[in-house]
Amino acid sequence: MRFTGKTALVTGGNSGIGFATARRLIAEGARVAITGRDRAKLDAATSELGENALGIQADLDDEAGVESLFKQIEDAFGSLDIVFANAGISGPTPLGGTTAAAFNAILRTNLTAVFLTVQSALPLMKEGGSIILNGSVMRELGSPGSAAYSATKAGVTGMAKVFASELVQRGIRVNTVIPGGTRTPIWTRGARAGATIDQVEEAFAPSIPLGRLAMPEEVAAAVLFLASDDASGTTAAEIVVDGGMTGAPRGAPMFRKG
Repeated sequence: MRFTGKTALVTGGNSGIGFATARRLIAEGARVAITGRDRAKLDAATSELGENALGIQADLDDEAGVESLFKQIEDAFGSLDIVFANAGISGPTPLGGTTAAAFNAILRTNLTAVFLTVQSALPLMKEGGSIILNGSVMRELGSPGSAAYSATKAGVTGMAKVFASELVQRGIRVNTVIPGGTRTPIWTRGARAGATIDQVEEAFAPSIPLGRLAMPEEVAAAVLFLASDDASGTTAAEIVVDGGMTGAPRGAPMFRKG
């Protein structure tokens, strides 16, 4: 197994892409710490993942909370081999209808907290370590009302390249996974509360060349590749898992004849 004896951190690991990634890492031999804000959801996820999972309730927006997270990881694991900075939030931020607080809340969680997570992880990471950031195709779609979220995801991919440059001499690789629409609970929260993932997929499928949303396990597979020794020569790279939406948009069902 690729991750026997390895330790990993997956932020936002109590659901969606983070949970699927943690499950795959554990299945391949790793011990994995996952974070979440909601204690009940975190405990349920940790229980489902089994004895090689460590659930840590953490607010990554709070610098003291980040420090506490890594102290607990150090006490439990001693060191880290893999960090998947996955935690993030979404929310509408339309021009003319957005407060500074609402805008900054998304920036703080999706950008500043990612920086602080990586920075705080470094003292525990060894040569040969791997850091993966979670981006999004929203960085380039120009979707109305998504200014803060889109800006943070563009920022994540920019930061990843800087991190890769800064950490190359330490032998730590930094890469990014870029999901498109994925079957996760993010589609049924906040402004979309009341919608089902099937309804979301039905709405988006015509614009996706593969004709469907991605499964969280498909994104997790890309993360595991970047985390593994199979990607030992790969840093400052991106893997896009979006069903062809950004690379081959004209192949979507809505553009097909007949």
